[in-house]
Amino acid sequence: MNDADVQSIIELTRKYHRDQEASGQEFVPGVTPILPAGAVLDEDDRATLVEHALQMRIASGATALRFERKFAKAVGVRKAHLTNSGSSANLLALASLTVPELEDRRLRPGDEVITVAAGWPTTVNPIVQCGLVPVFVDVDLGTYNTTLERVEAAIGPRTKAIMMAHTLGNPFEATEIAQLAEDRGLFLVEDNCDALMSTYQGRKTGTFGDYATVSFYPAHHLAMGEGGCVLSNSVELARITESMRDWGRDCWCEPGEDNKCLKRFTYQMGDLPHGYDHKYIFSHIGYNLKSTDLQAALGLSQLSRIDDFTAARKRNWKRLRDGLEGVPGLLLPEATPGSDPSWFAFVLTLTEDAPFSRAELVDFLNARRIGTRLLFAGNLVRHPAYLDVEHRISGGLENSDIIMERTFWIGVYPGITAEMTDYMVASIREFVAKHR
Repeated sequence: MNDADVQSIIELTRKYHRDQEASGQEFVPGVTPILPAGAVLDEDDRATLVEHALQMRIASGATALRFERKFAKAVGVRKAHLTNSGSSANLLALASLTVPELEDRRLRPGDEVITVAAGWPTTVNPIVQCGLVPVFVDVDLGTYNTTLERVEAAIGPRTKAIMMAHTLGNPFEATEIAQLAEDRGLFLVEDNCDALMSTYQGRKTGTFGDYATVSFYPAHHLAMGEGGCVLSNSVELARITESMRDWGRDCWCEPGEDNKCLKRFTYQMGDLPHGYDHKYIFSHIGYNLKSTDLQAALGLSQLSRIDDFTAARKRNWKRLRDGLEGVPGLLLPEATPGSDPSWFAFVLTLTEDAPFSRAELVDFLNARRIGTRLLFAGNLVRHPAYLDVEHRISGGLENSDIIMERTFWIGVYPGITAEMTDYMVASIREFVAKHR
């Protein structure tokens, strides 16, 4: 197939996308679904995927490397390593802190990691999977993040790390918690999967911790279908991450490259004979968590629109916040002081005296094709998977229990229009008015 054939296929792909868009229906209140989250994919995204598919870019390669460099620059960190999901990124980041070369700082089985109970399970699961002990703290209602005071109170003699998310795009007190971690000799892992391009005190989330993680699942700020990323400003940690992501091998040459380092047959490591092929020397107990060039190509196309996506999320959130101001029975969300969130969702908690239940309101919205979701696990320690897991609770988890009983969220992703947002506001107001 020559270049002209490729260009012809790509142009047909673009035409196909335009035809699909033209056949789309206009928004009909109560009929057209308003999704709580989703990817916004355009003509360039589809053409990019087809182009890379024609090139049979089915493994991780040059496009993945190009995305890593551009994405690291966009966030403001030195190193980025693509993974096959945000959950894998969390596992990879925490597991990378258990390696022997970190010496006395390394995390060992039985060490404690502070986290929150009201979150997504794969922020906590790596703690358990690495033989560590989660220490659960509560969050504030309104911001849905924990506080510096709670984290500091949770530190015990075996505490070695802090790992938690910026909830639904709303940053936690990252400057203060990062300083606490440094003062106490703790690692900090930021789960930034819901908060890409959010800022705290003028600095982007994902730049405060020893590691940060990102998800590129379609619900998130950039879509690759599946995918994630581990970010770090530490060259030492980034090198460990790359090795553990890539089977645990010691060699840094890309697959398919031979002796780029010019030292392939000159190493002596472990009990191996001198000159053993460096491509097959393994220095870590690793995984294969790489993404593909197809995913990275879509990520590059999406990355070019990240500023527009962020602006739309903020705009939709503010429209909902202004429209629902003063509605009785509802606690509206608040940005953490000093932050500028790139919102993942608009979260609502019913007040204690609300004359209606969450189930009633959610059922009403779902009947109007307005999608809703709970604030993830609500309280993880009450889920079947964690009942027998060794853990510690610092303070109470009263607010996490309230979230489990009375909290849900609706969408602000860029595919939601102003008309859709106004319909959500009008629907909630109508429901509440009927239950006074």
